[in-house]
Amino acid sequence: MQKRKLGKSQLEVSALGLGCMGLSFAYGPAMDHQGALQLLRSAVEQGVTFFDTAEAYGPFLNEELVGEALEPYRGKVVIATKFGFQDGDIRKPLNSRPDHIRQVAEASLKRLRTDVIDLFYQHRVDPNVPIEDVAGAVNELIAEGKVRHFGLSEASSDTIRRAHAVQPVTALQSEYSMWWREPEKEIIPTLEELDIGFVPFSPLGKGFLTGAISPTARFGDNDFRHLVPRFSPEALEANQGLIKLVRELAANKAATPAQIALAWLLAQKPWIVPIPGTTKINRLEENIGATSVTLSEEELLKMDMALSRIPVVGERYPAFLQAMSGR
Repeated sequence: MQKRKLGKSQLEVSALGLGCMGLSFAYGPAMDHQGALQLLRSAVEQGVTFFDTAEAYGPFLNEELVGEALEPYRGKVVIATKFGFQDGDIRKPLNSRPDHIRQVAEASLKRLRTDVIDLFYQHRVDPNVPIEDVAGAVNELIAEGKVRHFGLSEASSDTIRRAHAVQPVTALQSEYSMWWREPEKEIIPTLEELDIGFVPFSPLGKGFLTGAISPTARFGDNDFRHLVPRFSPEALEANQGLIKLVRELAANKAATPAQIALAWLLAQKPWIVPIPGTTKINRLEENIGATSVTLSEEELLKMDMALSRIPVVGERYPAFLQAMSGR
């Protein structure tokens, strides 16, 4: 597995990380415990060194799972987790008060079975707490050796700058893919200027860019996508033009649609590290295969021109989550 460094911090991780949320939260029934352990450990054996979790995934269950699975490999892997919701529950108000950040850190350390959190993200920007206070609280945890690096998620350019002035930000985690290119306008130039790494979540468009979701797909109540406008029947039908393009590109490169979507992301900047999630070992292997797909400048230019001609239909979040993004 190739390695990449996240920004000025020089935090080195595998070129592809693993988003762990779906193992226990948000995308239908949770995996059985032993199967999830096996998948996480298989990822390590195949060269993945970067694992993403959060107290809110469960709540708490995902951190416990990741902690158990990775304990034997702790010296070889980088674990990122997050704070920011009251009681770790996304249905409850945001809470990034400094005393709460410390409480979350202490609890996460125990669940992750470690003495230090490698990368500690603010899950969503809390409008009731100045970002300078948040950065200062994480700065104290870093000084105490409980956290190594500070990250933000779904933050605006202005918020990133203000936080970075207090405690250098190692990485921003936000959605970015062929299906959501908004970060290209302001976020990516800001990250490049400040030398901050970028960790795109949902790099496969919550599964859409794999080509495996048909226009007639329907999602159960325990699958977050049933709330997402972009996964409504009308939007799924309207967005098939993008899938057609990705399939054509994949056929030309003897790759899969998922590999093309990930290879496209990897080609954007050398400090971008996508974190696709999966519950299947064969999909894990497929995703890792994207690191071997090379796209030339000419191919990237043609892809960009083709993508620019395809309108994307539907909001990426339901209203209550959309309001928390880009603050």
